[in-house]
Formats: sequence, C-alpha cells, structure tokens
Amino acid sequence: MVDSPSDWGRIAAANALSDVYAMGGQPLTALQYLAWPRKELAFDIASQVIAAGMDVMAEAGCTVVGGHSIDSPEPTYGFAVTGTSLGLDVITNAKASPGDALVLTKPLGMGIITTAIKRGECPTSLAEQAIEIMATLNQVAGSALIAHGASAATDVTGFGLLGHLSEMCDASGVGAVVEAEAVPVLEGVHELLEKGMWAGGSQRNANSILPRLETDLPESVVRPLIDAQTSGGLLVAIPESGLPGYLGAVPGSVQIGRVTSEQSLVVA
Repeated sequence: MVDSPSDWGRIAAANALSDVYAMGGQPLTALQYLAWPRKELAFDIASQVIAAGMDVMAEAGCTVVGGHSIDSPEPTYGFAVTGTSLGLDVITNAKASPGDALVLTKPLGMGIITTAIKRGECPTSLAEQAIEIMATLNQVAGSALIAHGASAATDVTGFGLLGHLSEMCDASGVGAVVEAEAVPVLEGVHELLEKGMWAGGSQRNANSILPRLETDLPESVVRPLIDAQTSGGLLVAIPESGLPGYLGAVPGSVQIGRVTSEQSLVVA
C-alpha cells in the first residue's frame, strides 16, 4: 500500500485495533502475524515493519503476547487483537435506531490514494496526509461511544462507507440517508479519480452497493463513498441527545446523515 516499511507497520497495527475500538472496547492483548518473502526482501526491512507496529500497539496500551511468521511469496503483516468492553454492553452494528444521527470520524479517499501511490500518480503531500490518517488510532472515537450513548458503530474498511452502512442498516432493520456534501473527502481525491485511480476492491463494492442505492447524484460523486478504505474512521449511529457531546469529544468527526425507519439507502 505504501513504500515505507515503518508506515506500513503503523497502518497495519492501527487497522487491526479498530475492530475493538468500534465496539467501545479497550485493546488488551494482540498476536502478531508476519509473512515474508525471505529470498526477495531483506529481514532488516521486516524489522522496520515490526518495530513500527509494536510502537503503535504500545501507544494503544496493548500487549503483544506472541505471534507467528512464515515464508511467503508476498509480505503480509497484521494482528489479532483481544479487548474488553468499557461499559456494561459492547457496541455492535445492529442497534441503530430511526432518528439517530450518522457520524464519520475520518475522511474518505484512502483506497483511491493508495492506488495512486502504487501507480506513481499521487502527490507527495496528499500521500503523507493519507498515511498519517491511516496510522492514527480510533482510540478517542471508540472511547467516546459509550460515554455519549452511541446506538451502533462500525469501522470503515474494505467495504467502503456505504458498504459498512448498508451492513449496519440490514443488521438493525433500518434505513439511512447520507448527505454527500457533508461527507469529508480528502482534497485531491476527485482529481485522482478523474485519472482512473480506482482499485478492483472498490469496483466490487460498486457492483454490490450501487444496485440498491437510491440517488440522483453522478457516480463520480458517489465513488469516494464506496471506495475501499484501510484503517478508516468509525461510522457511528448516535441519538441526537448525544451528538453534540460526541462531536465535541472526537476531533474531525462530522455528521453525515441520519438513520430512517424506511429500509432504504439514500445518498442525497
């Protein structure tokens, strides 16, 4: 995804931790996994990846208690994380209620940007901005869920914003309206789209979600909303009573829509 071994390690660790944060939990322990092409890439590069991942785990207060490594044609790195709930109940993606506000805590565009990085088409400043966002923990956004009465949450990753929102709606028996203009997208992403920076995973998202989507907007506007993300933010359904407190507690969080009783997915 990115050229720097340390950035890759940081992003992988932050991505793995997000599932616990999305449930309002605190990470406790992790198992590390490394697949490495030992004849193609030097082990000192693997050491940089591991060191950066361990730094992020330490930042999260999560203890790495073991792991596994294998020889592999392609490098793979990640963690299996275990945590505990900060409240009486964990937050799931299955309890969103009509009238809840929808909040997104990180901007979109990571799949488009990393595709451009791979093809040598991404401006350096935009790549650096995206890397820092992907490497940023969802710790604050996760710890604020229970404190402000969130109904449901999920982290936004491979299925894109609308894919994960559709999962939340289906699990909760509700629908949603997303205001496209309210959704934060990194500046420069639309220009990259115009150059054809579009990943296969994002196209699979499009094939899945566009047939059920109700919108009059052009696909170029919708595409960042279905772009496959890595280490994206949290998508939160929260009652209006808790919305001001949550937005105030989580820097960069934005209301992007609302939950409806009609079981439809609308982008306006």
